[in-house]
Amino acid sequence: MASRGTTETTKLKQNLEEQLDRLMQQLQDLEECREELDADEYEETKKETLEQLSEINDSLKKIMSGDMTLVDELSGMQLAIQAAISQAFKTPEVIRMFAKKQPRQLRTRLAEMDRDLMVGKLGRDLYTQQKVEILTALRKLGEKLTPDEETFLSANAGAALSQFEKVSTDLG
Repeated sequence: MASRGTTETTKLKQNLEEQLDRLMQQLQDLEECREELDADEYEETKKETLEQLSEINDSLKKIMSGDMTLVDELSGMQLAIQAAISQAFKTPEVIRMFAKKQPRQLRTRLAEMDRDLMVGKLGRDLYTQQKVEILTALRKLGEKLTPDEETFLSANAGAALSQFEKVSTDLG
């Protein structure tokens, strides 16, 4: 694991090259078989192939611009897997948003939970558990917590979350 992305980056590059070769071959085959296909089938297949090429191009732009790094993405997935394994997070929705690095969605979920608690739609125990999970995820994503959130977290964080904090720090 010492490579921290070197091997993965090489594999990603190889996969992208293979995908690009496959799509370019598909376009070439499509042109060669044009006479054998009806017009709708030809247009549909060509459109799908060009859309896939566009998706690859978008991914490459993100990687090249620095908006997305493989190591960061893999580290996020690794932390999410560790959270699930350690059972620190019991809510799949929170694990998913954490893995995808979606702090805004986590904040939205927190606001929805506050509302649900007020109207009696959500029990206090479940609310506390999920709020602790969300606040921990936000902290790990580098989000600034309010003093009230910090107080809530320190008062309610359990052993599983403490273990997750320790493991995720070790991974970093």
